[in-house]
Amino acid sequence: MPARVSEAIVLQTYPLKESDLIVSFFTRDSGKLRGVAKRARRPKSLFGSGLERLSQVKMAYFERENRELVNLDSCDLLQSQFAVLSDYAAGVALDYMAEISEQMLPAHEPNEKYFRLLLTVLEHIRSGSPGAVWRGVTYFTLWAVKISGLLPEMNTCQGCGLVLDQDRAFFRCGANAVLCVECKRIYQPRDAWELSFQSREIAGQMQRLPVSQITGGEWTRETAADLRRFLQQQIESHIERRLITAPVLEGA
Repeated sequence: MPARVSEAIVLQTYPLKESDLIVSFFTRDSGKLRGVAKRARRPKSLFGSGLERLSQVKMAYFERENRELVNLDSCDLLQSQFAVLSDYAAGVALDYMAEISEQMLPAHEPNEKYFRLLLTVLEHIRSGSPGAVWRGVTYFTLWAVKISGLLPEMNTCQGCGLVLDQDRAFFRCGANAVLCVECKRIYQPRDAWELSFQSREIAGQMQRLPVSQITGGEWTRETAADLRRFLQQQIESHIERRLITAPVLEGA
Protein backbone atom coordinates (compact mmCIF):
# COMPACT_ATOMS: atom_id res chain seq x y z
CA MET A 1 0.00 0.00 0.00
CA PRO A 2 1.21 3.54 -0.71
CA ALA A 3 2.45 5.51 2.25
CA ARG A 4 0.39 8.63 1.44
CA VAL A 5 -2.63 9.67 -0.61
CA SER A 6 -3.13 13.40 -1.17
CA GLU A 7 -5.41 15.64 -3.17
CA ALA A 8 -3.08 17.39 -5.60
CA ILE A 9 -2.76 19.59 -8.68
CA VAL A 10 -0.21 18.55 -11.30
CA LEU A 11 2.10 21.45 -12.19
CA GLN A 12 4.67 20.16 -14.69
CA THR A 13 6.21 16.95 -16.00
CA TYR A 14 9.71 16.24 -17.34
CA PRO A 15 10.90 13.18 -19.31
CA LEU A 16 13.15 10.73 -17.48
CA LYS A 17 14.88 7.85 -19.23
CA GLU A 18 12.84 6.11 -21.93
CA SER A 19 9.43 5.74 -20.32
CA ASP A 20 9.41 7.55 -16.96
CA LEU A 21 8.37 11.05 -15.95
CA ILE A 22 9.42 13.42 -13.19
CA VAL A 23 6.23 15.05 -11.94
CA SER A 24 5.98 18.30 -9.99
CA PHE A 25 2.68 18.38 -8.10
CA PHE A 26 1.14 20.61 -5.46
CA THR A 27 -0.64 18.78 -2.63
CA ARG A 28 -3.19 20.28 -0.31
CA ASP A 29 -1.59 18.82 2.83
CA SER A 30 2.17 18.70 2.07
CA GLY A 31 2.83 21.50 -0.41
CA LYS A 32 4.83 21.13 -3.62
CA LEU A 33 6.55 17.79 -4.20
CA ARG A 34 8.40 16.08 -7.03
CA GLY A 35 8.24 12.43 -7.81
CA VAL A 36 9.07 9.74 -10.36
CA ALA A 37 6.21 8.14 -12.27
CA LYS A 38 7.55 4.83 -13.57
CA ARG A 39 6.48 3.83 -17.09
CA ALA A 40 4.15 6.87 -17.27
CA ARG A 41 5.06 7.53 -20.92
CA ARG A 42 4.01 4.10 -22.11
CA PRO A 43 0.71 3.80 -24.05
CA LYS A 44 -0.97 1.67 -21.36
CA SER A 45 0.33 3.61 -18.39
CA LEU A 46 -1.59 3.26 -15.12
CA PHE A 47 -1.45 7.05 -14.78
CA GLY A 48 -3.49 7.61 -17.93
CA SER A 49 -4.25 11.32 -18.53
CA GLY A 50 -4.01 12.15 -14.83
CA LEU A 51 -0.58 13.76 -15.22
CA GLU A 52 -1.69 16.51 -17.63
CA ARG A 53 -0.84 20.01 -16.37
CA LEU A 54 -3.21 21.44 -13.76
CA SER A 55 -5.23 18.23 -13.53
CA GLN A 56 -6.79 17.84 -10.10
CA VAL A 57 -5.99 14.34 -8.88
CA LYS A 58 -5.79 12.07 -5.88
CA MET A 59 -2.10 11.16 -5.85
CA ALA A 60 -0.72 8.06 -4.15
CA TYR A 61 3.01 8.09 -3.43
CA PHE A 62 5.84 6.75 -1.28
CA GLU A 63 8.06 9.29 0.46
CA ARG A 64 11.45 8.00 1.61
CA GLU A 65 13.73 9.70 4.10
CA ASN A 66 16.67 11.69 2.68
CA ARG A 67 15.35 11.43 -0.89
CA GLU A 68 14.27 14.53 -2.79
CA LEU A 69 12.02 12.63 -5.22
CA VAL A 70 9.05 10.59 -4.04
CA ASN A 71 7.88 7.47 -5.90
CA LEU A 72 4.46 7.87 -7.49
CA ASP A 73 2.24 4.81 -7.23
CA SER A 74 -0.93 5.97 -8.99
CA CYS A 75 -3.26 8.92 -9.46
CA ASP A 76 -7.03 9.10 -9.78
CA LEU A 77 -8.27 11.95 -11.95
CA LEU A 78 -10.76 14.22 -10.15
CA GLN A 79 -10.98 17.10 -12.62
CA SER A 80 -9.35 17.50 -16.03
CA GLN A 81 -8.81 20.81 -17.86
CA PHE A 82 -9.20 19.08 -21.23
CA ALA A 83 -12.51 20.84 -21.99
CA VAL A 84 -10.86 24.27 -22.36
CA LEU A 85 -7.96 23.24 -24.60
CA SER A 86 -9.85 24.01 -27.80
CA ASP A 87 -9.45 27.69 -26.86
CA TYR A 88 -5.84 28.73 -27.57
CA ALA A 89 -5.84 31.56 -25.01
CA ALA A 90 -7.19 29.21 -22.32
CA GLY A 91 -4.50 26.64 -23.09
CA VAL A 92 -1.75 29.26 -22.78
CA ALA A 93 -3.37 30.51 -19.56
CA LEU A 94 -2.98 27.01 -18.09
CA ASP A 95 0.73 27.00 -19.02
CA TYR A 96 1.09 30.46 -17.46
CA MET A 97 -0.56 29.46 -14.18
CA ALA A 98 1.48 26.25 -14.01
CA GLU A 99 4.77 28.11 -14.58
CA ILE A 100 4.04 30.74 -11.92
CA SER A 101 3.02 28.06 -9.43
CA GLU A 102 6.11 25.98 -10.17
CA GLN A 103 8.38 28.97 -9.66
CA MET A 104 6.65 30.64 -6.71
CA LEU A 105 5.73 27.72 -4.46
CA PRO A 106 8.45 26.52 -2.07
CA ALA A 107 8.85 22.76 -1.63
CA HIS A 108 7.16 20.93 1.24
CA GLU A 109 5.20 23.97 2.48
CA PRO A 110 1.39 23.53 2.59
CA ASN A 111 -0.51 26.57 1.33
CA GLU A 112 -4.27 26.13 1.56
CA LYS A 113 -5.01 29.63 0.22
CA TYR A 114 -2.94 29.05 -2.91
CA PHE A 115 -4.47 25.61 -3.42
CA ARG A 116 -7.99 27.06 -3.24
CA LEU A 117 -6.94 29.91 -5.55
CA LEU A 118 -5.92 27.45 -8.26
CA LEU A 119 -9.15 25.46 -7.96
CA THR A 120 -11.31 28.61 -8.02
CA VAL A 121 -9.64 30.14 -11.06
CA LEU A 122 -9.62 26.86 -12.99
CA GLU A 123 -13.33 26.44 -12.32
CA HIS A 124 -13.95 29.99 -13.53
CA ILE A 125 -12.02 29.42 -16.76
CA ARG A 126 -13.91 26.15 -17.36
CA SER A 127 -17.21 28.03 -16.97
CA GLY A 128 -16.62 29.54 -20.40
CA SER A 129 -18.29 32.82 -19.43
CA PRO A 130 -17.36 35.86 -21.59
CA GLY A 131 -13.88 37.07 -20.68
CA ALA A 132 -13.34 34.23 -18.19
CA VAL A 133 -9.76 33.54 -19.35
CA TRP A 134 -8.52 37.12 -18.97
CA ARG A 135 -10.46 37.77 -15.79
CA GLY A 136 -9.19 34.49 -14.38
CA VAL A 137 -5.48 34.95 -15.19
CA THR A 138 -5.50 38.52 -13.87
CA TYR A 139 -7.19 37.43 -10.64
CA PHE A 140 -4.78 34.50 -10.30
CA THR A 141 -1.69 36.66 -10.86
CA LEU A 142 -2.76 39.26 -8.33
CA TRP A 143 -3.52 36.69 -5.63
CA ALA A 144 -0.37 34.65 -6.35
CA VAL A 145 1.61 37.83 -5.67
CA LYS A 146 -0.48 38.79 -2.64
CA ILE A 147 -0.37 35.36 -0.99
CA SER A 148 3.42 35.35 -1.45
CA GLY A 149 3.68 38.67 0.41
CA LEU A 150 4.97 40.59 -2.64
CA LEU A 151 2.06 42.94 -3.39
CA PRO A 152 2.95 46.61 -2.77
CA GLU A 153 0.42 49.34 -2.02
CA MET A 154 -0.95 50.53 -5.36
CA ASN A 155 -2.81 53.67 -4.27
CA THR A 156 0.01 55.39 -2.38
CA CYS A 157 3.22 56.80 -3.84
CA GLN A 158 6.18 55.03 -2.24
CA GLY A 159 8.36 58.07 -2.84
CA CYS A 160 6.44 60.86 -1.10
CA GLY A 161 3.46 59.09 0.49
CA LEU A 162 0.86 60.87 -1.69
CA VAL A 163 -2.52 59.11 -1.78
CA LEU A 164 -2.99 58.70 -5.51
CA ASP A 165 -6.79 58.39 -5.87
CA GLN A 166 -7.29 59.20 -9.57
CA ASP A 167 -3.80 60.65 -10.00
CA ARG A 168 -1.46 58.99 -12.50
CA ALA A 169 0.75 56.19 -11.13
CA PHE A 170 3.87 54.56 -12.54
CA PHE A 171 6.06 51.47 -12.00
CA ARG A 172 9.22 50.02 -13.50
CA CYS A 173 11.08 46.72 -13.75
CA GLY A 174 12.71 45.60 -10.51
CA ALA A 175 10.97 48.20 -8.32
CA ASN A 176 8.49 47.02 -5.71
CA ALA A 177 6.72 50.37 -5.65
CA VAL A 178 4.23 52.68 -7.33
CA LEU A 179 5.19 56.32 -7.84
CA CYS A 180 3.33 59.56 -8.55
CA VAL A 181 4.19 61.74 -11.55
CA GLU A 182 6.60 63.94 -9.60
CA CYS A 183 8.49 61.08 -7.92
CA LYS A 184 8.66 59.24 -11.22
CA ARG A 185 10.49 62.26 -12.65
CA ILE A 186 12.90 62.34 -9.69
CA TYR A 187 13.61 58.64 -9.07
CA GLN A 188 12.73 56.74 -12.23
CA PRO A 189 12.58 59.06 -15.23
CA ARG A 190 13.10 56.29 -17.81
CA ASP A 191 11.73 52.83 -18.52
CA ALA A 192 8.58 53.39 -16.48
CA TRP A 193 5.08 52.21 -17.34
CA GLU A 194 1.80 53.71 -16.25
CA LEU A 195 -0.59 51.79 -14.00
CA SER A 196 -4.02 53.17 -14.81
CA PHE A 197 -6.63 54.21 -12.26
CA GLN A 198 -9.09 51.72 -13.80
CA SER A 199 -6.62 48.84 -13.31
CA ARG A 200 -5.97 49.91 -9.72
CA GLU A 201 -9.73 49.88 -9.13
CA ILE A 202 -9.92 46.35 -10.59
CA ALA A 203 -7.07 45.27 -8.28
CA GLY A 204 -9.05 46.61 -5.33
CA GLN A 205 -12.14 44.67 -6.42
CA MET A 206 -10.13 41.50 -6.80
CA GLN A 207 -8.92 41.75 -3.22
CA ARG A 208 -12.50 42.05 -1.96
CA LEU A 209 -14.63 39.89 -4.25
CA PRO A 210 -14.67 36.37 -5.74
CA VAL A 211 -13.43 36.14 -9.32
CA SER A 212 -16.95 35.54 -10.69
CA GLN A 213 -18.12 38.91 -9.31
CA ILE A 214 -15.37 41.06 -10.79
CA THR A 215 -16.64 43.77 -13.14
CA GLY A 216 -14.55 45.86 -15.54
CA GLY A 217 -16.71 45.80 -18.65
CA GLU A 218 -16.11 43.33 -21.46
CA TRP A 219 -12.92 41.47 -20.53
CA THR A 220 -10.38 41.07 -23.33
CA ARG A 221 -6.59 40.75 -23.50
CA GLU A 222 -6.34 44.56 -23.23
CA THR A 223 -8.37 44.73 -20.00
CA ALA A 224 -6.01 45.38 -17.06
CA ALA A 225 -3.00 44.44 -19.23
CA ASP A 226 -0.95 47.08 -17.37
CA LEU A 227 -1.94 45.50 -14.04
CA ARG A 228 -0.79 42.06 -15.22
CA ARG A 229 2.49 43.57 -16.40
CA PHE A 230 2.97 45.22 -13.00
CA LEU A 231 2.28 41.94 -11.19
CA GLN A 232 4.50 39.93 -13.53
CA GLN A 233 7.33 42.35 -12.77
CA GLN A 234 6.92 41.59 -9.05
CA ILE A 235 7.06 37.84 -9.75
CA GLU A 236 10.09 38.07 -12.05
CA SER A 237 11.96 40.22 -9.54
CA HIS A 238 11.26 37.63 -6.83
CA ILE A 239 12.20 34.51 -8.82
CA GLU A 240 15.11 36.30 -10.57
CA ARG A 241 14.20 35.09 -14.04
CA ARG A 242 11.79 35.96 -16.84
CA LEU A 243 8.47 34.18 -17.13
CA ILE A 244 8.53 32.20 -20.38
CA THR A 245 4.76 32.07 -20.76
CA ALA A 246 3.95 35.72 -19.99
CA PRO A 247 4.80 37.15 -23.44
CA VAL A 248 3.08 34.18 -25.10
CA LEU A 249 -0.06 34.81 -23.04
CA GLU A 250 -0.13 38.53 -23.82
CA GLY A 251 0.20 37.71 -27.50
CA ALA A 252 -2.56 35.07 -27.45
